[in-house]
Amino acid sequence: MFRLAEPPLFTRLRDASTILIAGAGGGFDVYGGLPLAIALSAQGKRVHLANLSFSDLRHTPLEDWLAPGVAAVTPETAGNDDYFPERTLARWLAGTGREALVYAFPKSGVRPLRSAYRALIEHLGADALVLIDGGTDILLRGDEATLGTPHEDMTSLAATAGLDGLNRLVVSIGFGIDAYHGVCHAHVLENLAALQRRNAFLGALSISPDSAEGAAYCDAVEHALATTPLRPSIVHSQIAGAIRGEFGNVHATDRTGGTELFVNPLMAMYLAVDLPALAETVEYLPALVETEEMHEVVRVIEAHLGGRSAPRPAGVIPH
Repeated sequence: MFRLAEPPLFTRLRDASTILIAGAGGGFDVYGGLPLAIALSAQGKRVHLANLSFSDLRHTPLEDWLAPGVAAVTPETAGNDDYFPERTLARWLAGTGREALVYAFPKSGVRPLRSAYRALIEHLGADALVLIDGGTDILLRGDEATLGTPHEDMTSLAATAGLDGLNRLVVSIGFGIDAYHGVCHAHVLENLAALQRRNAFLGALSISPDSAEGAAYCDAVEHALATTPLRPSIVHSQIAGAIRGEFGNVHATDRTGGTELFVNPLMAMYLAVDLPALAETVEYLPALVETEEMHEVVRVIEAHLGGRSAPRPAGVIPH
């Protein structure tokens, strides 16, 4: 039973003891899970961080691989000095006295990623999993006019939808950011309403700048921007700005030059849904299950886009 005094996201995780929070879409997605991880840790839960990685893990020493498809990244892990979000986060964690370990999944198709998740969950003894998406394209079901950049998100969703025996959730942060990739956020709201009718939308939760969780997140993002100046996170620089109360066409990195941004408080909200219920809404997800490589995922989604009937016409939020 849900009640107003406790966000449904935390109600669903109340009985969990060991929680894996994993970035679904690669890049810096795992950073979006930091506020939730800190809040849950304060409740006495064991929380672990992971990420579908864009990093070049070929130089990762053999002893740092927990299992095929799962690297345990620490502040000392060998890798690219210009771009290694998992190690950057591990170094920030070390500097704050927290456990300095972030698990990394190399990019693959669904079958290897599902096996890697199984191995990590068994190793950790996790009884709950939260997929974190920076943006909202993980909430799209495949009949929209534009799907954003769904390949990694849907690989993670399909991989974890096939796992049993644990509580599984999806949390999106950064509502509106994917407009840059053509996502219609009226469709996102329509999809959430459909999940609401199934009791699968777990509501929205704002991250306050005055909270320990919000302050830590903003500090971690600032550290990442300084550490990765050649490829700073566009998504999390905007979310951090939204948490601080910035509004409108505010640019924290030169990567967004020439575009008009709309930083606003909705970007600083968690949108939580039930993972299995969300997976059931994605039209092409069953076709991803047997993929081995990421290029197969790309082909499946392109074939879906090319073969579908007319998509839902893009709408507007009339306010």
